[in-house]
Amino acid sequence: MAKMEVKTSLLDNMIGVGDMVLLEPLNEETFINNLKKRFDHNEIYTYIGNVVISVNPYRPLPIYSPEKVEDYRNRNFYELSPHIFALSDEAYRSLRDQDKDQCILITGESGAGKTEASKLVMSYVAAVCGKGAEVNQVKEQLLQSNPVLEAFGNAKTVRNDNSSRFGKYMDIEFDFKGDPLGGVISNYLLEKSRVVKQPRGERNFHVFYQLLSGASEELLNKLTLERDFSRYNYLSLDSAKVNGVDDAANFRTVRNAMQIVGFMDHEAESVLEVVAAVLKLGNIEFKPESRVNGLDESKIKDKNELKEICELTRIDQSVLERAFSFRTVEAKQEKVSTTLNVAQAYYARDALAKNLYSRLFSWLVNRINESIKAQTKVRKKVMGVLDIYGFEIFENADNSFEQFIINYCNEKLQQIFIELTLKEEQEEYVREGIEWTHIDYFNNAIICDLIENNTNGILAMLDEECLRPGTVTDETFLEKLNQVCATHQHFESRMSKSSRFLNDTSLPHSCFRIQHYAGKVLYQVEGFVDKNNDLLYRDLSQAMWKAGHSLIKSLFPEGNPAKINLKRPPTAGSQFKASVATLMKNLQTKNPNYIRCIKPNDKKAAHIFSEALVCHQIRYLGLLESVRVRRAGYAFRQAYEPCLERYKMLCKQTWPHWKGPARAGVEVLFNELEIPMEEYSFGRSKIFIRNPRTLFKLEDLRKQRLEDLATLIQKIYRGWKCRTHFLLMRKSQIVIAAWYRRYAQQKRYQQIKSSTLVIQSYIRGWKARKILRELKHQKRCEEAATTIAAYWHGTQARRELKRLKEEARRKHAVAVIWAYWLGLKVRREYRKFFRANAGKKIYEFTLQRIVQKYFLEMKNKMPSLSPIDKNWPPRPYLFLDSTHKELKRIFHLWRCKKYRDQFTDQQKLIYEEKLEASELFKDKKALYPSSVGQPFQGAYLEINKNPKYKKLKDAIEEKIIIAEVVNKINRANGKSTSRIFLLTNNNLLLADQKSGQIKSEVPLVDVTKVSMSSQNDGFFAVHLKEGSEAASKGDFLFSSDHLIEMATKLYRTTLSQTKQKLNIEISDEFLVQFRQDKVCVKFIQGNQKNGRVPTCKRKNNRLLEVAVP
Repeated sequence: MAKMEVKTSLLDNMIGVGDMVLLEPLNEETFINNLKKRFDHNEIYTYIGNVVISVNPYRPLPIYSPEKVEDYRNRNFYELSPHIFALSDEAYRSLRDQDKDQCILITGESGAGKTEASKLVMSYVAAVCGKGAEVNQVKEQLLQSNPVLEAFGNAKTVRNDNSSRFGKYMDIEFDFKGDPLGGVISNYLLEKSRVVKQPRGERNFHVFYQLLSGASEELLNKLTLERDFSRYNYLSLDSAKVNGVDDAANFRTVRNAMQIVGFMDHEAESVLEVVAAVLKLGNIEFKPESRVNGLDESKIKDKNELKEICELTRIDQSVLERAFSFRTVEAKQEKVSTTLNVAQAYYARDALAKNLYSRLFSWLVNRINESIKAQTKVRKKVMGVLDIYGFEIFENADNSFEQFIINYCNEKLQQIFIELTLKEEQEEYVREGIEWTHIDYFNNAIICDLIENNTNGILAMLDEECLRPGTVTDETFLEKLNQVCATHQHFESRMSKSSRFLNDTSLPHSCFRIQHYAGKVLYQVEGFVDKNNDLLYRDLSQAMWKAGHSLIKSLFPEGNPAKINLKRPPTAGSQFKASVATLMKNLQTKNPNYIRCIKPNDKKAAHIFSEALVCHQIRYLGLLESVRVRRAGYAFRQAYEPCLERYKMLCKQTWPHWKGPARAGVEVLFNELEIPMEEYSFGRSKIFIRNPRTLFKLEDLRKQRLEDLATLIQKIYRGWKCRTHFLLMRKSQIVIAAWYRRYAQQKRYQQIKSSTLVIQSYIRGWKARKILRELKHQKRCEEAATTIAAYWHGTQARRELKRLKEEARRKHAVAVIWAYWLGLKVRREYRKFFRANAGKKIYEFTLQRIVQKYFLEMKNKMPSLSPIDKNWPPRPYLFLDSTHKELKRIFHLWRCKKYRDQFTDQQKLIYEEKLEASELFKDKKALYPSSVGQPFQGAYLEINKNPKYKKLKDAIEEKIIIAEVVNKINRANGKSTSRIFLLTNNNLLLADQKSGQIKSEVPLVDVTKVSMSSQNDGFFAVHLKEGSEAASKGDFLFSSDHLIEMATKLYRTTLSQTKQKLNIEISDEFLVQFRQDKVCVKFIQGNQKNGRVPTCKRKNNRLLEVAVP
């Protein structure tokens, strides 16, 4: 039996009103209450005709599963409850089946869920379109382009943790079967000012934090970056970490997505190098410097960051440094070079960072387009998805040039929305043969004209102001607006000639206000001119073009001297105006589908619905006006077939089956229900209902009729169930009786059969036992004869054995008696020769012989005379144990003395120093074991023989104990300098390695302590007595390959001269005095770039880090 497909309707089990067109009465309060009621029941989608309203739930809901995708697949738009999948399916089927290009416009303010909505649309289309290896690859590339663009174009704001800071329009191209072929992405107005400055509580673009959190140590070292966010001026620290966001995992996702989209490894590395260069640009700082001619110029404070940037971008350092300090202006054949002051230098730095990042983002979009573009040239169907900023109104006059451009784009989108909605309504009325009535609505073309008019528009006047010679400021631009736009009904300014605004204290003098379709917006004029100019000095463009980095060079083609163009580049406003015009032209060629996103609260929290905030968004999205346009004629329309199918039970003539055409059935149904003629009209394929009350009346009648039908069905079902049960019991009784009779006969037969078997078994048993008894008797007789014979033979054998034993005992007794007799005779003969204490003397004699034998054997088994030989002969007798150990000890002491007697005085001194080193460093310093086998030489430089050090030799009159080259650590930056370390009987000297000139001389009495780490490094600090002349610059920090020898000799020499032991401190953290500051020297484990050599780096004024491998 075929499974029945149960179809529901938008009107079934409806919470509130699923389609706002049916809302009665229609006003702002009922509109908000309906949204809130549905939101509280997790119904986040609501319709306005074919427009979807989406309220962000700020939590995951189980309404996007594969099962939900299948529920909405190939369904009528109004067949199921409102959902974004319904709109996606409607758009996809219209494109596939009716060959109509589609566009889905997603609008709403930041945090309303636009980006997630666009992802859901794309994931639904990817799920319902065709399969196959090539198709799956295209779908995967289209989907994986999102993580890449989000990483580089999204940021955390106070309203949204993943806010899109650019507008995105993607055209997805399909073949005639509806399978995706590729796509094209267009981006609009990246908020590049965020690169250099972020509002409080917001972050820079995600990619900066993802790179520092998720990159490997190897990659960070290659990019000369550190994980600490605080090291970079372009990164805000108050919101660096976002709850619930794993930047490290997201970085791995982005790298994987870039690989799937088609980025080569070297391309991905180049992109990350540019990102690192942008980060480092923010750390470049300038200082003022006066020139001879009285002009101020700027200089870079610390050139290390500049050097690292130049290494990353492969730019000559002098070229980039000059570009930050000078500006060259070209006019025809003349070039004028002017210096930049500190403010201009910072402006140039930030302009370069913004341009570098925005051009990188545009390059990424173009590179993705190359990968995802359709490879075939066949005719394509197109579905466009527009995810762009919503209308933005900030408080306290924080609206600037970016908000002005965004709101202009939204004005254009609202204009096209109204036009296309009215056009669609009119086309449906004409198609159905219904008379079209004119609908009054607010036409925002006058506001669009105020902004984009080529002569008197705000953008045109802004461009004119930027291009005119002379002093151009934001104030002169505002004055021009006041002159031209003062009489415009949608323009307001405190400084205009219109007297109605002169006393408006809510309108500051440096602002102007525009009455948009969504409400009044106050714009701060400061920054309009600079942001519209978007000026990057030509010197910086040329410096970037000279880069050895191929990607950076390609981003600045205008820097090529061979293609120099003196024409001023187009302004940001004119570029965006042209982009919006192209977008509008593109949208007008497609069938529109709308998703209006609403943010329920500003806390980004679930289950909170702020009516004031939602009301504000409803107003500026124009949703009430959209409902009024939809229901200006007929509020509800439906095809005849589903209408008849839904309401046919209300009329006896149409229930249960109508035989004729569906329209005739609907006419009969409405006549039977006596609905007034003015409440509905018949179209060619649909019925149009004017008032929602009529529809709700039909629904109430249907609900009541369904209850009556349910009662009837229950009655019939119960009767059928009882009859079926009775027939089943009757049939079961007959079957049970038949089976019982069969069972009884089978049981009787089994009893007879078992009785027969028992009798047979008893007879067979009796016969078998009789035969067994006969066989056992025969066997016992045979065994008895065998046993008697065996016992007889045994008796005979035992008698013979007894006789032989008796004979052997007699012979043995004779021998024993003879032996005893001989012994007695001998004892009687020799007794006269022994005294009473003979036993003691025999014992002592025997013991003496054993000891003599022991010593003679030890003489031949003696080990070698080496003190380290552990061999010793084994003990022969237990009573000699103590003697054996004492001999071993005496022998070892004797051979050690023999070994020491061979030493010269020099060798004795070396071994004394080695012994001293063992007491000082054994089990304390990891470097000590490697120094044991190395002889202490002291004079490694041979100053007496080397003519290079003649001057140094003449300057020193005392005996030199140590002469060694050490690395002296610079107190300021942690870098090392080679110095000659000299130790004499009374002084410690440091001399220049090249010239031999003495740099420092420290008396040993001023040396208080030597500090070093416990690790395998050669760093040590020499602490000087506070207040002494030698301590004026602070303590010394050295690095040497002979640390153990130098510390030991310094300890012994100091003890010899001052009669006081020098304090040797071994710790992985100790303090040293650098001039007036105490600096902590900290030893850490780390991977070194230069192999096993420890490195020292000054982290800040109070910390010096030594990285030990």
